[in-house]
Amino acid sequence: MTMRIYVVGGAVRDALLGLPVQDRDHVVVGATPEAMLAAGFRPVGKDFPVFLHPDTQEEYALARTERKTAPGYHGFVFHTAPDVTLEDDLIRRDLTINAMARAEDGSIVDPYGGRRDLEARVFRHVSAAFAEDPVRILRLARFAARFPEFRVAGETLALMKKMVEEGEVDALVAERVWQELARGLLEAHPSRMFAVLRDCGALARIMPELDAAWGKEADAGVHLMRVIDAAAGQRHTLAVRFAALMHASGIDGPSIDAACKRLKVPNDCRDLALMTAREHEHAARAFELGADAIVALFERCDGFRKPERFADMLLAAACNATPTGAWLQRPFLLDALAAARGVNAGEVAARCGADKARIPAAVHAARVAAVAHWIDGAGDVGTPASHAP
Repeated sequence: MTMRIYVVGGAVRDALLGLPVQDRDHVVVGATPEAMLAAGFRPVGKDFPVFLHPDTQEEYALARTERKTAPGYHGFVFHTAPDVTLEDDLIRRDLTINAMARAEDGSIVDPYGGRRDLEARVFRHVSAAFAEDPVRILRLARFAARFPEFRVAGETLALMKKMVEEGEVDALVAERVWQELARGLLEAHPSRMFAVLRDCGALARIMPELDAAWGKEADAGVHLMRVIDAAAGQRHTLAVRFAALMHASGIDGPSIDAACKRLKVPNDCRDLALMTAREHEHAARAFELGADAIVALFERCDGFRKPERFADMLLAAACNATPTGAWLQRPFLLDALAAARGVNAGEVAARCGADKARIPAAVHAARVAAVAHWIDGAGDVGTPASHAP
């Protein structure tokens, strides 16, 4: 049997959409592991044969079929053989727009209507096998954040709802849930991801804290989605986007901490979200605070050692405060922090002599004095026109 190689999945989809192609995955039909090794490919797959090209290092997987054997997304048995066809391989994929292949002569192999759904801007599952892998709900939702003009086909949404009702989503492990959520948060329109998850009922299972926003004030959910899209539009980091999302949800610190533990959220994202929830009201009242309270805010946030994280906290708070993020408190507080950090703590400590116990209070007092001096020179802090970003 002749070995045939196809580019498959996202590379084909993105090329047809006129988008840049980042990564290329390949499917090899009519080959064996021994033939791949003989051609110089290096094996990397554990569950099924995947090989790296000796020159490009791109992935080449043998065409395979799969069979569901247990709940969740780990319960699969894979089968590869030279007689497994390209169509056999493609039918196991999630969406029709991801189930196309490009042959070596450039022709498109599209047995399941992917081009039709691309043109119609529709997410449609390839086959009933979609229901066997709950990760596919998360992936589809993430694709919605990347391609916001696409809608979910009615039959696909119904299948996703059925999967949620049958508890498939509950079998997902936290690390995989966070991986997909994080990738969706970093897309251009993350609100679409949450809208899809909410439409099928999955959001209430994986992030009930967010789902509850729609049960509060009439526009609470709308505000939540506006905030996360604003954070995305300003190209903020994942940590800032997550903190802005948690802040806009209106949940308190303990609830944020519990959600982060459940989803195994990375420490940087968790810490920034907790800080934003704890300190956003103090930051919002920056123009009303005295120098002592402002320095105390910096100290609670560890702003002297980690000024970048403090600045990120203000970015997250700004997303919730204004649609554009043009929040005057942020430049005001950053300038005040710069004034306080200008204090030479070593010189202050030296003036304390042998009385080491006096050093923390003396450094604090010097920083308060520096901030007070800066405020005096900044004019009327109640109308800080000079602090516009």
